[in-house]
Amino acid sequence: WWGGGLPTFFLSLACIGFLTALVADMAGILGCVAGIPDPVTAITLVALGTSLPDTFASKIAAENEPTADASITNVTGSNSVNVFLGLGLPWLCASLYWSIVGPTDEWLSRYPDVASQLDPSRAVYVVL
Repeated sequence: WWGGGLPTFFLSLACIGFLTALVADMAGILGCVAGIPDPVTAITLVALGTSLPDTFASKIAAENEPTADASITNVTGSNSVNVFLGLGLPWLCASLYWSIVGPTDEWLSRYPDVASQLDPSRAVYVVL
């Protein structure tokens, strides 16, 4: 009937993508109106908007359970997802991109000390 949940899963992914784009645009507009640079907006407003629901969920779980196991699990799981997806996914995308494109002239001129130590048999990436 529901394809084993597969259509629901992909619809959920699409909704998450849409809401992520919407939140990013709204944060950018708010930052533009308030005169806040985009990096500051991203670090403060968007990070706050993604962390506050986890905080409230942990608070409610801690209040409703005598041992507060659910709140510890929520905090641990939330931080794990933030670290592994928030750092791992951009690293993976950058690794794939740079392995296909290779060092550009701009990159070589920007990081001459790193470029002089490049070994073509291994990947080296600089992220600022």
